[in-house]
Amino acid sequence: MPLGLQFENLHQFFVQSSESWAQRFVQDHAPVLTHLPAPLGELVIMLACCVIFVAVVPLLPLGLVLAERKVSAHIQDRVGPMRVGPHGILQTLADGVKLIFKEDHIPREGDKFLFVASPYIIFACSFAVFAAIPFDKSILVSELNIGIFYIMAISSVIVMGVIMAGWASNSKWSLLGAMRSAAQIVSYEIPLGLCILTVVMLVQSLNMQDIVTGQDGIANWLIFRTPFTFVAFFVFFISAIAEVNRTPFDLPEAESELVAGFHTEYSGMRFALFFIAEYANMFAVSAIAATLFLGGWHGIVPAEMLPQAGILGFVLKTITLGGLLGVAIKTLLLVFVMMWLRWTLPRLRVDQLMNLCWKYFIPISFFNILGVGIWGLIFPKDSMLSIIISIAVIILGLIFTFGVLGRSLSKGAEPPPSSAERRISATT
Repeated sequence: MPLGLQFENLHQFFVQSSESWAQRFVQDHAPVLTHLPAPLGELVIMLACCVIFVAVVPLLPLGLVLAERKVSAHIQDRVGPMRVGPHGILQTLADGVKLIFKEDHIPREGDKFLFVASPYIIFACSFAVFAAIPFDKSILVSELNIGIFYIMAISSVIVMGVIMAGWASNSKWSLLGAMRSAAQIVSYEIPLGLCILTVVMLVQSLNMQDIVTGQDGIANWLIFRTPFTFVAFFVFFISAIAEVNRTPFDLPEAESELVAGFHTEYSGMRFALFFIAEYANMFAVSAIAATLFLGGWHGIVPAEMLPQAGILGFVLKTITLGGLLGVAIKTLLLVFVMMWLRWTLPRLRVDQLMNLCWKYFIPISFFNILGVGIWGLIFPKDSMLSIIISIAVIILGLIFTFGVLGRSLSKGAEPPPSSAERRISATT
């Protein structure tokens, strides 16, 4: 095959879906652009999506930082920031302005090029993930045929930025934090990828829109499609928490051991880029979990049972967790759970962190893949019977799990015998 034809086929493979979603958007939502030449109208839509993406997505971490400060304050019976703006809503903006005027310090003996480049690599890769996440049927930047593979590949590059930051700082605390972070991220990418593989096995596609399309109605959400995907969702979510270095998995930034981890030597806006990237990653992994397992832009009620136009249709779609606002609600609920866990659980030790991944999550993930394969052989096509059996198995599994946990906790809560009781038992 000629080399030019190979490149043409490769280009079609990557952008075929992107052209189709842009055409659909022009036809459905912007009929005025149909009077323009075909490529020009689609180009206008793509550029508009990119502008909105660049303008809106970086603002998400600002809101999430304020939300975490308020959530942590209410959990600890405090009021949180209240001085800047009404109810303290401008506190994060004030902190950002303060960081702009902070001294930009670069270690004298460090690698200046890598030190400067690493926060931008982490920042860029954290936001590049959003390009393949569908927030509605027609709201996405690029509908790639290999969307979920693209997300995994881009998010893996963050490890390189972390290692560069630790090495370039010329500090033992930064280097140890970078090594911890690299080991943690690489380790938890394995169960994360295996959980995604269970979804791909059911949907038979790497396209994020195709994954969402088959989840119309809560009965069709992949979290309930099989008992194994139900387990895979929780493994995925916990692994994602470890992937973004959140408590109780924030070992790379353990301030009692490593000062501040791999970004100890950073100050000013370079430190802010690391901070913003962390919260962007929180939102991204939560949006990916909502897309893969919780129906994405499909709500609880199937779309054919709701009006498709008008204000009533929009309101009903939002109430049933569908559409753009439905994705936002699901994502923010998962982000809230991450914040809740941070201010509830203590930090794990390094050995506990790695044992959880290699001894539990990876075997469970392989078992899920095997189970999904066997489930597909038993039920080649999804039916009401398979969904009912799946939900019944999930309910029985939850009852059994809570029963075992309750019994073990009740045994552990029993007070130890007193000295008099011990003497009586010894004499008898």
